[in-house]
Amino acid sequence: MSKAKLQAATVGGTADDIEAAYYEALQHGDIDRLMACWADEDEVMCVHPGGPRLVGTAQIRASFEALFATGRLNVKAERMRKIESMASAVHNVIERVEVMTESGQREGFTTATNVYHKTPQGWRLVAHHASPGTRNEMQEASAAPVVLH
Repeated sequence: MSKAKLQAATVGGTADDIEAAYYEALQHGDIDRLMACWADEDEVMCVHPGGPRLVGTAQIRASFEALFATGRLNVKAERMRKIESMASAVHNVIERVEVMTESGQREGFTTATNVYHKTPQGWRLVAHHASPGTRNEMQEASAAPVVLH
């Protein structure tokens, strides 16, 4: 991400800019850039796959610091679906996660929902909830909308 785009994302920007900055910070293991994406509110929350609900920036920061202790996280958001309004945005993504194991590099998937609010500082992440997923989830299940009259 260019310096100008990162500046826009951390100063204001759009929900899409904040999401891009969030995943780039994960890629680089940069806790300060990652936390700059979060709203400075007591009730922000994060749920890692299989983990407990973490509430507040202190708990969220500590959890990512523990994850970064083993190095950067190779996580890429794909297949985004989003709902946006004037002051909030909900992004649902499939996260492709690459991890190094004793038997070599492995690929896994999570389904994540990221919620953004427009704050006085610009768009900020207020909730991240990720659940374990499978490769089959990359084959999205969707159908034409059904309208009942």
